[in-house]
Amino acid sequence: MFNQKSKSETSSEVSAPGTGAATLIAAGTTLKGDISSNGDIRIDGTLQGNIQCQAKVIIGSNGSVEGDISGQQADIMGKVAGTIKVKELLQLKGGSYVNGNLYAGKLQIEPSANFNGQCHMTTATNGQASEVVADKKGKKAESLVE
Repeated sequence: MFNQKSKSETSSEVSAPGTGAATLIAAGTTLKGDISSNGDIRIDGTLQGNIQCQAKVIIGSNGSVEGDISGQQADIMGKVAGTIKVKELLQLKGGSYVNGNLYAGKLQIEPSANFNGQCHMTTATNGQASEVVADKKGKKAESLVE
């Protein structure tokens, strides 16, 4: 009826080797300094410093970051004052507030998100690099092909 796997077999399937566990800065916690991680990071408290992550960065709805964020993917639900650089998908969820420039492969912004700054998206299309620059305040986008 149920699969008869041991706990050690189950846990090895859940997390890939070398990725490490997710790091959590809980609500009510303030951290001053830079964070570097190979695994996922979730900020529900306050961070005054930069994040360098090789995986996914999540800023919770009560989370606040005063510094730059760099990672593979990012979900922003709280406040960020700084530059965000993401290689893959960057999501600005409803109620989020970002004051700074964005660099992402793909960008998703919900209607109730607030974003003040420039957005730079770089994609490779048929061997040519195409950079799209958008400024949400002006609600205009330009496409520059090099």
